[in-house]
Amino acid sequence: MTSKQLGVIIQPIKPAQTYALRHTVLWPDKPLAYVQLPEDAAGQHFGAFVEGELVAVISLFVAPDGEARFRKFATDPAWQGRGVGTALLRRVIEVARQQGARALWCDARQNTLPFYQRFGLAPEGEVFYKGTIPYLRLSMALL
Repeated sequence: MTSKQLGVIIQPIKPAQTYALRHTVLWPDKPLAYVQLPEDAAGQHFGAFVEGELVAVISLFVAPDGEARFRKFATDPAWQGRGVGTALLRRVIEVARQQGARALWCDARQNTLPFYQRFGLAPEGEVFYKGTIPYLRLSMALL
């Protein structure tokens, strides 16, 4: 099923609208404040909605030097593997390009590498850890 068949609507949202999914999906064992970023006010936040329900979130930060970074990408487990995250990441890549970013990067959990590789994101450097979770820095050119 494609995202259009699912009826996914992607639109800008406020930072606070990302917090519940960030917390539930990414760091449920940490306090809610753990998923709130000091730079959230400077970012662009997008939500994927299905029948009015927010089911995935992502935050984009485009720096003046042309580097863009996405953070706190979270999809409700009930919606994972159904094209929602794919549609949301495609939109963020498109927005970053439209805003003149020449590169896009993220820190991703190592177990999500195959998903990101489908978009052209490739690992840079060594595995590092946030708590006990292994991460990789991934990047891609947008030119």
